[in-house]
Amino acid sequence: MLDHFALTLPITQAAFRTAEQFASQQPTPEKAEQVRLNTLCVWVVNEYLKMMEIPTELKKSDIWNPVLRLCTDVADLKLPEIGSLECRPVRLAEQTCYIPPETWEERVGYVVVQIDESLQEAKLLGFVRHVATEELPLSQLQSLEDLIEYLGQLRQTSMKTFVNLSQWLAGVFDAGWQTVESLWNQPELKPAYSFRSPTTIEQNHPTNQAQAFIRRAKLIDLGIQMTTNQAVILIVEIRPKANQPTGVCLQLHPTNHQTYLIPGLQLTVLDESAEVFLETQARSADNYLQLQFRGEPGEQFGVQVVLNDASVTENFVI
Repeated sequence: MLDHFALTLPITQAAFRTAEQFASQQPTPEKAEQVRLNTLCVWVVNEYLKMMEIPTELKKSDIWNPVLRLCTDVADLKLPEIGSLECRPVRLAEQTCYIPPETWEERVGYVVVQIDESLQEAKLLGFVRHVATEELPLSQLQSLEDLIEYLGQLRQTSMKTFVNLSQWLAGVFDAGWQTVESLWNQPELKPAYSFRSPTTIEQNHPTNQAQAFIRRAKLIDLGIQMTTNQAVILIVEIRPKANQPTGVCLQLHPTNHQTYLIPGLQLTVLDESAEVFLETQARSADNYLQLQFRGEPGEQFGVQVVLNDASVTENFVI
């Protein structure tokens, strides 16, 4: 089945010379063979990604570092703004690929390359996004087309601007995020009803056992030419708790002395893959929308406000 989406590429003389140069610097024949195969894999994957017009930084990869080549089993390829791919070799007839444990945490994916015995050509068999075992069955590999799509998604994610919620705990807030009170003290923004304790921030000192929470608000302008008000206030509240996922509460409120949100207004939470995780929609008599969930440190999510064809997305990392 692997042959259905595998791609065979020639091993160039430049690749072979580089691999031999790196191998000649190793202290044992076994280490030399490891470095030789690893270098060829990285080179071939680099050539493939160049063909697909995906930027790479071959000589900034760890495998280009002589100390790391000597001390570790490294076969990485650095991709700017994305991270590093691990490029692992397998021989003909092998059904599993060895993945060193030291590469399990700091790679965006793993590409498996079958090296011909003559070192004349290499076959890109496929990839996986994550590993948690030293022996990866080749039957678990996804196609190279999936790899290109995945890298495109990672590049789009890397270009996003994320609001870092953990910095809020240190009192550092991104531009545009204000206390609820400071926004609603502006006469043109205040809704037609009051909001309970809009700016309370509790400090979780040993003498204060109340659960700390931090709340900030931002004006979301949907930019719609309508006779009714087109701006809403997005409120984000976080409740960190030791050794547990962080609680996140989202609320959407009307502005300009309006009592209710515009019917059909949507509040959506997107996961790291931009898939809908939670969603709610305003009805004719809703004066606010709310969604709540929990997330782990480092987890990314998007908050999307939608009305008709207008959409605004804010991206966060916990």
